[in-house]
Amino acid sequence: MSAVEVLAGVDIVALRLSEEGMLQVLLLRRQREPYAEQWALPGVLVNGRCVDASLDAAAARALADKARLQPQYLEQVATVGNGVRDPRGWSLSTCYLALLAPDSVPQDENLRFVDLSLVTGGQQGLPFDHTQLVRLAAERLRGKSVYSSLPLYLLMPRFTVTEALTAFQACLGEPVQHTTLRGRLERMKAQGWISDTGEKNYPKMGRPQNLLEHRPQAVDAFIFDRSLLA
Repeated sequence: MSAVEVLAGVDIVALRLSEEGMLQVLLLRRQREPYAEQWALPGVLVNGRCVDASLDAAAARALADKARLQPQYLEQVATVGNGVRDPRGWSLSTCYLALLAPDSVPQDENLRFVDLSLVTGGQQGLPFDHTQLVRLAAERLRGKSVYSSLPLYLLMPRFTVTEALTAFQACLGEPVQHTTLRGRLERMKAQGWISDTGEKNYPKMGRPQNLLEHRPQAVDAFIFDRSLLA
């Protein structure tokens, strides 16, 4: 790489909700230097030899080619760049947040999910500045979860209020009042973003719960009129 070249790419912070209600991030074992064999965020380089029509297209390619998963939600978070984040020289990276269905599973041994808290807390080290990118994406998710329906994209299309509560609490990192969330979901129902299926979920323990269906009316999330934590 010459001194005048700049590496450009996209990196994906892809999250899913575990059975225990914990957020997990997808990591990819690198196959080449730098940092061969280390676990990192999936990503791709962007240059004139790629067919990507846009950064969004490059992000979709990274998920399809590297992660082999289809996101339920994808959002650009930030672009970072400097001369030290990559040992090959000056580089730029556009970070994306991807929300996956809870039944998303790694396709081979070079992909794995780890608890998000292990990365943000520093117990799971990542190369480049990927730890910083994960923290930026987690902060974006938390901020938007206060006033939008974004956590619903971590659930299956059909879900219960209890499952929605679990998703919101995982994204916010703090308890949410059941009645407060139910009120927000009722507002979504009135706007056509949620519908009653007329069916029930029968858990192994506890009472049957009504199944709702998430029916997004736009590519983004539904915006609440008040903070969920108010």
